Order: sequence, then C-alpha cells, then structure tokens
Amino acid sequence: METKQINQAILPAGRRAGVGIHFSSLPGAYGIGDIADSALTFIEALANMRIGVWQFLPTGPTAYGDSPYQPLSAFAGNENLIGIEPLIRAGLIGSEEAQTLKQLPLEVVDYGKLIPAKNGLLATAADRFSNKIKAGKINAQLKSCYAEFLHSQGPLWLDDYALYRALKTRHGERPWPQWDQPYRYRDAAAISRIRTSSAKAIERIKIIQFLFDQQWRALRTCATQNNICLFADMPIYIALDSADAWAHPEFLRIDRDGKLAHVAGTPPDYFSADGQRWGNPLYEWDYHAANGYQWWINRLRHAATMADLIRIDHFRGFEAYWAIPVESATARYGVWETGPGDRLFDALRDALGCLPIVAEDLGVITAQVDALRLRHQIPGMKVLQFEVRDPDFQLSSIQKNCVCYTGTHDNDTTVGWFRGGNHTRTQAESEATRANALWLTGGTVATINTDMIRFAFSSDAGLAIAPMQDYLGLGCEARLNIPATTEGNWRWRLQSGQLTPAFRESVMEMVCKSSRG
Repeated sequence: METKQINQAILPAGRRAGVGIHFSSLPGAYGIGDIADSALTFIEALANMRIGVWQFLPTGPTAYGDSPYQPLSAFAGNENLIGIEPLIRAGLIGSEEAQTLKQLPLEVVDYGKLIPAKNGLLATAADRFSNKIKAGKINAQLKSCYAEFLHSQGPLWLDDYALYRALKTRHGERPWPQWDQPYRYRDAAAISRIRTSSAKAIERIKIIQFLFDQQWRALRTCATQNNICLFADMPIYIALDSADAWAHPEFLRIDRDGKLAHVAGTPPDYFSADGQRWGNPLYEWDYHAANGYQWWINRLRHAATMADLIRIDHFRGFEAYWAIPVESATARYGVWETGPGDRLFDALRDALGCLPIVAEDLGVITAQVDALRLRHQIPGMKVLQFEVRDPDFQLSSIQKNCVCYTGTHDNDTTVGWFRGGNHTRTQAESEATRANALWLTGGTVATINTDMIRFAFSSDAGLAIAPMQDYLGLGCEARLNIPATTEGNWRWRLQSGQLTPAFRESVMEMVCKSSRG
C-alpha cells in the first residue's frame, strides 16, 4: 500500500537532554507526588539543571497492580495525582483534613493506604465545589471553564467514564464483566435509572476530573514558560476493565459479556523467558478501519493536548501483534497476527497533521516494523543497557531521529544493572556486558551511571534521556518496575533532599558540556 511521506520535525528542535520520572515518584508531603505543587517545583529544578525534556508514565486512573499501563480509561486523569495544596488554597478542603495523607510514608507510595484516604478527600472537595456552584459562590471564569469542560469532554469520554466509575463502585469495584446483566449490557432503562439514582456520585466524578484538568493546564503553562517539553507515554492497549471497553466493546475482540479468546502480550525476550502475558483484549481492527480510526484519532488528539511528545508503548503491535490464547498461563504459545499498519497512521495524519509520536520499538523487531516506522518518520528508541551487550556496538549507529536512553522504567537502574541485579543475565554475560560498558564509555565502576549518561548525551540522537535514578546513581532498591510481575512496583519516590545545589550543578555541567539542553 502506498503511504504518504512527511518531512516534518517530530523531536524538539536542537539536541535535548531529558529525564524520566513519573509524577507519583516526585517528592511531596501527601503520600504521592502530584501534578500540582510537586510537579511545578520539579520543573523549576529541571530548568536549573538545563534539562529540557521531562518524560513520564501514562497518567490514566490506575486499578490492577497500580500499573499506569492498565488504566480505567484511555482519556481520564489519575485522581491520585491531583495536588492537595491547590485544593486547600481554593477552600475545597481544610489543611487539617489533609493530615491523614501527611502520615503516609515519604520514601515509597503506600497505595493501600493512600487510595481510600485520598478518595475521601477528593469526594469532599468535589461536593464543596458543587455546593459553591449551586450557591453562586464561585467566580464566573471558573464556572465557565467547568461548563466548557463538561460540554467538550462529556460526549468524548467523560459521560461514559463517570457512569462507569459509579457503576463500578455500586458493584463493589468488580470488573464490568462481573456486573449485573442490565448494566453489563448497557440496558437503556437500567442506565437511565442509574443516572438518576447515582446523580451525585456521577457529578462528583466529573468534578474530580475537572480538578485534574485545571491542575494539568497549570502544569503545561509552567512547562512552556520554562521551555520544558512534556513527554507522555501511551499504552497501545486498553484494559478490559475500563470505561472504554465497557462503553464500546465493539472496539475489541470480546463479546458483550467481556469474554475473549485471545489476549495481548509479547513472546519470550530479554525481560522474560516466558514472555509477557499482559491480558489486555486485542483490537477489532476491521471495525476501526470501517470507522476511519476515529477512536484512535480522538485518543491521540486528546493526548496531544496534554503533552508535546507521546511515546506509544509496544509500537510493533501496529505492524503485527502477539495473540495469546486466553487459556495459556504464559505468553510462550501465542501467534503473530497482522496489525493495521500504514492505514492507521495515514488516517491519523490526515486528521491531526504532524504526529508527535515516538515509537517504543524494543524487543522482537522485524524489518517490516522498522519499515513502517521509517515510512512515517517516527523516531524510535535505543536503550544503552541493551545496546552495550553487543561487542560490535558503536555509538555512531545511533541516528539523529531517535531517543537514546540509558534505561527505561522497565529496566533496573544503571547501577543495579551494572552490578548484575538483572536476573535474566548469566554471570558470564554480566561480566562481558560490564567490560564492554566500561570500554565503550571509558568510565569506571564507581562512576558508571554518569558515564552511561555522558555516553548517551554524546550520541547523535536528537533526544537523550536518563531516569532520575541514574542521575542520582541509585541501585536496585530504586527500581520502579519489574516486567511480568504485579506486586511491589511503581512505589519508588524521589526525596527532596536529593536534589541538592551540588547535584543540580553537576547535572547542569554535564548537560552543557554535551551541548544539550
């Protein structure tokens, strides 16, 4: 199929240096980092360090395993990331009411205690916001912004999401395939009744999403003023237990009860000998093609309002995807099936123009996947932890239109990786990799984290990124996620005392010497 060629720049202009850290990992007094005061303070630190790009994980509402990659919506914001201080300043909660969150640990995110406590506070804030509107005690501009939010986002995703969350609570937070049949099937009479009986809960959910939206707008403004590019992450798949799957099962290869014959994942690779069985439903690509890929257009357009760049996780699934029989306990026995390919990206470009996409093209990548990405001039990724395993690797092989990483959220930290913390390598492989890393970077055992960052910065890649843990030289204890596991992930937090003046100065010097920013 002939596809349209583009010659538009995707990555930020010039050679840029970036950092990878999710909002949940930022310092803060309320049990988790947030998109408000925590994030604004961090942007100031980035500007001081001359780091021009901030990459973070998906920001959707989490559920299973607290994973950002299994969100309850492809559009909604994670309420746990809403900042508390702006709500206090707005008079929506009292500072004494937030004391429960201040009792949570600062070192890690304790989701089990955080979620119920924060949900209670946000419900209080939403109810007070609603009461202020009804009493005419809210300023006209904010009232107008709320009305516009309901008008623009309601038909797109907000109405379905609020209804889904209200029904999910009504059913004891069980996944929608386990709901009572009238609600599972979206029976018109049952839905009409729940809109009336749960009107307050539905309104509360919408207000909470509005509060997220308002804080995000302030974040984007601050980032723009400080010349910081926001780099978001988008999972290719959606969760079965999500508002999108419940409201539009026709998008997916599932029946009206949510049952499926195959699930998504990846075959055995560097991360896992059994592969990764994610369990997400696969897309019904014929349906999307027949509808001009409108859902995908809406999804990417929405993401582009939130960030300057969007990395799409598991890009290779657009060329061919791994379909695993649902009864299979591991990902070993899947088969490759053909994805939408050029047709999807042509439709996206026709609707949106230049696509602000970076492809996560790690793992089993074929010539066909590379060709799809290159035809659409979508930057790919290079991860040095993988690349330096090859004794023939040369830094010159990293081209300008790509993003070079020391490691990602799925890797161990560079220090942990170098010390052999990654259990997928044999001792001999670890020793060979360590030797090659030292030879390539010209570094030392004691400085391997900064040596790898400087190595990435010296590449031709338009954008070079290191996780915050690597800038700080932290070990395995600071690892954020171990793929193919569901417990103990997404908990690490940066401590405010770690970003000392001396640390910031050292990072700024490293960035400036590499002619990045």
